[in-house]
Amino acid sequence: MAAAPALKHWRTTLERVEKFVSPLYFTDCNLRGRLFGASCPVAALSSFLTPERLPYQEAVQQDFRPAQVGHSFGPTWWTCWFRVELTIPEAWVGQEVHLCWESDGEGLVWRDGEPVQGLTKEGEKTSYVLTDRLGEGDPRSLTLYVEVACNGLLGAGKGSMIAAPDPEKMFQLSRAELAVFHRDVHNLLVDLELLLGIAKGLGKDSQRSFQALYTANQMVNVCDPAQPETFPVAQALASRFFGQRGGESQHTIHATGHCHIDTAWLWPFKETVRKCARSWVTALQLMERNPEFIFACSQAQQLEWVKSHYPGLYSRLQDFASRGQFVPVGGTWVEMDGNLPSGEAMVRQFLQGQNFFLQEFGKMCSEFWLPDTFGYSAQLPQIMRGCGIRRFLTQKLSWNLVNSFPHHTFFWEGLDGSHVLVHFPPGDSYGMQGSVEEVLKTVANNRDKGRANHSAFLFGFGDGGGGPTQTMLDRLKRLSNTDGLPRVQLSSPRQLFSALESGSGQLCTWVGELFLELHNGTYTTHAQIKKGNRECERILHDVELLSSLALARSAQFLYPAAQLQHLWRLLLLNQFHDVVTGSCIQMVAEDAMCHYEDIRSHGNTLLSNAAAALCAGEPGPEGLLIVNTLPWKRTEVMALPKPGGAHSLGLTPSPGDSAQHGLCSCSRPYLAAAPAAPAACVCSAGASRPPPTKTDGSVTLDNGIIRVRLDPTGRLTSLVLVASGRYQLLTALSQYRQIDPSLLPLSHGHNTAHSNPPVGLGWSPHMGQGRLGSSPLSAGAAHSTLPHQVQLEGAKSHGCKHQSHVLPGRPLPRVPWGTSLCCLMMSPCTGMRGTSWTTTWRHGSLCWASQGPWQWVLRAACGAALGSCCRSAPTVGLARRSCWTLAAPMSVSTLR
Repeated sequence: MAAAPALKHWRTTLERVEKFVSPLYFTDCNLRGRLFGASCPVAALSSFLTPERLPYQEAVQQDFRPAQVGHSFGPTWWTCWFRVELTIPEAWVGQEVHLCWESDGEGLVWRDGEPVQGLTKEGEKTSYVLTDRLGEGDPRSLTLYVEVACNGLLGAGKGSMIAAPDPEKMFQLSRAELAVFHRDVHNLLVDLELLLGIAKGLGKDSQRSFQALYTANQMVNVCDPAQPETFPVAQALASRFFGQRGGESQHTIHATGHCHIDTAWLWPFKETVRKCARSWVTALQLMERNPEFIFACSQAQQLEWVKSHYPGLYSRLQDFASRGQFVPVGGTWVEMDGNLPSGEAMVRQFLQGQNFFLQEFGKMCSEFWLPDTFGYSAQLPQIMRGCGIRRFLTQKLSWNLVNSFPHHTFFWEGLDGSHVLVHFPPGDSYGMQGSVEEVLKTVANNRDKGRANHSAFLFGFGDGGGGPTQTMLDRLKRLSNTDGLPRVQLSSPRQLFSALESGSGQLCTWVGELFLELHNGTYTTHAQIKKGNRECERILHDVELLSSLALARSAQFLYPAAQLQHLWRLLLLNQFHDVVTGSCIQMVAEDAMCHYEDIRSHGNTLLSNAAAALCAGEPGPEGLLIVNTLPWKRTEVMALPKPGGAHSLGLTPSPGDSAQHGLCSCSRPYLAAAPAAPAACVCSAGASRPPPTKTDGSVTLDNGIIRVRLDPTGRLTSLVLVASGRYQLLTALSQYRQIDPSLLPLSHGHNTAHSNPPVGLGWSPHMGQGRLGSSPLSAGAAHSTLPHQVQLEGAKSHGCKHQSHVLPGRPLPRVPWGTSLCCLMMSPCTGMRGTSWTTTWRHGSLCWASQGPWQWVLRAACGAALGSCCRSAPTVGLARRSCWTLAAPMSVSTLR
């Protein structure tokens, strides 16, 4: 019979094919409706509900009660265990048989005491393969358990994904049955969906687009969903189309299975343990069925959890790692925030991560993997190279609000000149699904055409886990080398970067910070979490320093290596990018605060032990030893025991730190100024300082190095270097912007607050002499080392009371300024403007300078320790946990 003329209306033909594969329309007669054949209900169904996350062996011993489809369970964060008893009909011999399961929440199938597959509607995993082909001798009856967590892939937000969890949310089982699965129908559906994607993606101007559309139309012509014998003819048409090869110059896409699992975000840490099991056991199942499939997995902490809670699964992960299909990447303990951790903590992320991967999988990672965080410090290249890593993959800068980042493949140069090769997947996602649209976008969106002919394609449901599906793999296999499209290769990150390195001669170089123009508010929220992070970093630093000194002093001292590793890993866990930034739910924040308390408690115990061992039998002249644990010279005002008091050891905290660093408690302290060399023990010393003066309502304070003036409203209006007389006019440091925090979501930074003019808070200054807080001071101390304090009390505004104190009496060129307030976000402002100035940020051991044509959008840059604004001279610095500037007064975010 002669073929009909190929004169087809584009939209009509396209819609015809769409309806043939639609899951919504005409499923009673189209191809989609034939995906499953004969079905039968499960033989018996029972359930057990618990608020706990029980291990399998304990859960199956509980009292299960009869359940049925339509059964409701919950509430949020509970777990419902289902016992599913199955009997497969004899008539299904030779067929592929699935357990079809659809319920709210995240499920995990257990078979013979081991997890075998995850089940989630959101992750398109709603059936479990009982057998690929039911044999004559295969058992017909078996019992499975399905563990269902009462939360979705992305938590349980009330009304929206990122809303607070709904604690009363209930969940429902909507399907539980056995069914015959038609694999040939599945294959045809994949073919037709890809042909539709090619026709749409290449458009009416492409010859190949029409070839795809007409091929799909021919398949619909020859395929009768009710007659399986017609399927091979349609399949042959598709195979012929996908078998037509592209040219040698085609762009190569390296497709790697991926399952981004936030270590905590919209769900607690404990739920992440189960998310890992559900996602990774499903990936292993795909590896067994697809030997060419490669899956990349980051975050050593998550692997350690699986090792502890699912040892059988973990052993299988190691087996597939040895085959090269399960690939650990990243080299860090968790995917941490890229700005807030100190330089030492950044190094510890790699130290703990790389050691774990080496010990557990026999090799260290060669690529840093951080696809989802809120910016990247300029010092990361140096840290990476020092930890054996020369490659870096991320994609977060595709979220920029203003400046579109100019590259997808480039070299990144750090502060010391270190270079690493960086790749951003041009598809701008780490959760691809293998569609033609995503493949075409990866090529079209590539900003390094002509310089790089290889790109990453990370596929699999992510953020809350899920991972790849068989359908995604089937799509990508068909697109391996098809005319009109880029080549698609199932590949590992190592293969991708090796291909990029081989042609890297023309790549460009980016120098300095990779700044994310979004979510800047994450650096001004949850002040207690950020404070806890900094305190715990310092505690562990001091413990290691004193313990090392104690060990050097006496070989009998037992260095607490195991305890320190545990505490460091707990701190590194809290530095996950959605925890330390505060972008997580309240439940996670509360867990993080408990972690900090554990670190403080155990850390201070270790600190006391080390100090006692270090100083055993050798008290100072007055029984007091002061230790500077920092690597630079410093002079501090310290609270010490009164002369003649009990012998004890004291460590000096930095200004504003918790007294928990101290090893002695002094109920009636006196003050002394003590200079100290780096990491040295010193004696106390002091010098007289002129008393404060008050004229016309203004207050002048002088500590011998700087002289400051506060006006009658409590605003700091001038700074003078006493020795040189150098004068700096400030337009009122204590001039605050007050911002209602409810108007500033995490996705916004201070740039939204610039329209708020500085406001007066009704300060009433009170000069305090002879007092530090509420602690009375001895007369001798008041004339030698007494810091003069001015206390400011503000009227209520928006229901909030403000208190500040100014304490410039220390013999140092700085003005300590403390503020106590609630409810509002406050931004004290120096009046120094950043235009044409260089702004330098120091944070722990991270230090970098910001300057360049993009810098106007850096109105809220993370500078968690010190920000300085300078030309050649003078320099004004703000020492705090964050500050922001540029063509606007330099200011600090004190609280939000």
